[in-house]
Amino acid sequence: MNTFRERARRYHGRRRGVYLLPSLFTMANMFCGYACVVYAMRGEYETAAPFIGFAVVLDMLDGRIARLTGATSAFGVEFDSLADVISFGVAPAVLAFSWGLAPFGRLGWAAGFIYVAAAAIRLARFNIQTASSTDKRYFAGMPSPAAAAVPASTVFAYPYGLHGWHAALALPMVLVPAFLMISTIRYRSFKTFDLRAPRSYRNLILMALVIAAIATHPQVTLVVLAYTYLASGLIGFAMSRLKRHDTRTAPAALPKPGLSSDGPHDIG
Repeated sequence: MNTFRERARRYHGRRRGVYLLPSLFTMANMFCGYACVVYAMRGEYETAAPFIGFAVVLDMLDGRIARLTGATSAFGVEFDSLADVISFGVAPAVLAFSWGLAPFGRLGWAAGFIYVAAAAIRLARFNIQTASSTDKRYFAGMPSPAAAAVPASTVFAYPYGLHGWHAALALPMVLVPAFLMISTIRYRSFKTFDLRAPRSYRNLILMALVIAAIATHPQVTLVVLAYTYLASGLIGFAMSRLKRHDTRTAPAALPKPGLSSDGPHDIG
């Protein structure tokens, strides 16, 4: 009897540890956002910016670990969203403000707040749309981690801060991702990539090339990746609008010679 109780305690202890594991990754994600804010306030931008990148990786891992271990829960979903607001909303806004928006005064404050509000709205909308979403291949609006990567990669590539009229470049760096987050423009989701599918080696080779590029030239590679993903949604949106315009303006098929709407008739 005692042996059975001991086994039951060990089993429940292991299950409790499994359920805590995704939350630990979420907590680490939150810590990265907090660390980014602290270093940004101290003006150490080269140290602050990579913490957002670490938060992106941790955010990708916590959900996958929860699904693999069967430890998904309503608490985990809400906890993850709160952590994302800090890491992908508040942290990028504070980093961008300290790096380049401060010379604008209240306008810089407003731009930073718009970004935070857009990130919070994006995350709230994602939570209520996840269950009803039909096409898992795309996000409705730019994902908050990808949006946060835009200011983070920019600051990491140029950690010296913006001064004078150059500070105006910080405004679109913050406002464009903010408005894309709350838009309905579709962005590709990489969660549906199946490495077990035929020809999956192409994805593996591409991942290897990206990792090698980040290892050798991290600043340039991360900037290119962040802005390429940002532009991909806009390009896809423009192409879809052009296709709709072409289908609407396409001329109707002309009737064959010798035929009319009433039927065949002689033309000679």
